[in-house]
Amino acid sequence: MTIDESQVTAAVAAVIDPELRRPLAELGMVGRVQVRRRKVTVEVALPVADYPQVDELVGRIRHAVGPLPGVDQLTVDRVVMDEEPRARLRMLLRGEPVDGGTQHAPDGDHGHSHGGQLGHEEGRPNRFMLPRSKTRIIGISSGKGGVGKSSVTVNLAVALARMGFDVGVLDADVYGFSVPKMLGITSDPLIIGDLVVPPTANGVRCLSMGFFVADDTPVIWRGPMLHKALEQFLVDAYWGEPDFLLIDMPPGTGDVTLSLGQYLPKTEVFVVTTPQPAAQRVAQRSAYAARKLKLAVRGVIENMSWFTGDDGTRYELFGAGGGSHLASELGVPLLAQVPLVPALRQGGDEGIPVTVADPEGEAAAVFSGLATSIVEMGPARVYRKELSVS
Repeated sequence: MTIDESQVTAAVAAVIDPELRRPLAELGMVGRVQVRRRKVTVEVALPVADYPQVDELVGRIRHAVGPLPGVDQLTVDRVVMDEEPRARLRMLLRGEPVDGGTQHAPDGDHGHSHGGQLGHEEGRPNRFMLPRSKTRIIGISSGKGGVGKSSVTVNLAVALARMGFDVGVLDADVYGFSVPKMLGITSDPLIIGDLVVPPTANGVRCLSMGFFVADDTPVIWRGPMLHKALEQFLVDAYWGEPDFLLIDMPPGTGDVTLSLGQYLPKTEVFVVTTPQPAAQRVAQRSAYAARKLKLAVRGVIENMSWFTGDDGTRYELFGAGGGSHLASELGVPLLAQVPLVPALRQGGDEGIPVTVADPEGEAAAVFSGLATSIVEMGPARVYRKELSVS
């Protein structure tokens, strides 16, 4: 049986690149396709030599081409893009016109941001704030450190990804960055020219200050530098169009919180507290700060709620009632009570989230329920004074 070369090319063109999550043809990554008798050679053009997930990409090409009629042998050759196609790829990912075409940013926005949105001063769009962006921005907040906010962020993100959603995490805790290690990320971001592509682990993309400074290097920055870092994380990075972008917010109500309130006004805030009254009172302040910034506070998550002993008895090591009391004060639901389990702490240290390490366990079940609750809530409707009609 004669192999149809056009059929092979079409099959390769439709393969979704696991890193950029778009078809290879759209990305300009399909090279030569050669057919000799029953042997097929496919060339894939990689943006950089050390391209992430390349084995997964090759496997997808084999899965697409191997079953075609007449294909007995398939060879996938890898080459590196020249500068010109790499520049076109970078423009494509930025939403800029390619080759003089008319490609624009999604949803009819022509690359201009509005109001006080991030990147406005340079004409670069904050894509998460475009009118019809499908991305829900979920801010995980707390009034103080040490309540497990990052653990909640990571495991909620993994739970959402396991439900089939496209999920990203922005580690906005620029002083106490910890999310990449907790998520199990072992590679640096992909750099295509001046464009940053966040790396992926456990189905979740992540970008953090931890990729750009050493672990033992303190970040001693004033507000304007923090502002610029967040701008680069949001505007100079290619996130695709995730269903959810979770933000691990820094504790307290400082510069980063103010910037996020200004640049991502559709952020839905979920407040993490522990059961004791002292922690609840501090967490309350972060919720009130969010409301002053006109962010929607959607719910409370209580962490370290109890420890279950070998005899099945629950021990409330940090007291009880803080989460429900805070939820009542704020007029929002208490969405989850996360138990204190060793696997949750171990997962953070070892880079294996408890939702991965023990997916059938007590803590994983709570995060799965939390993810379901957030999905079922639907996005917040944000009312802004400047949008009101007089």
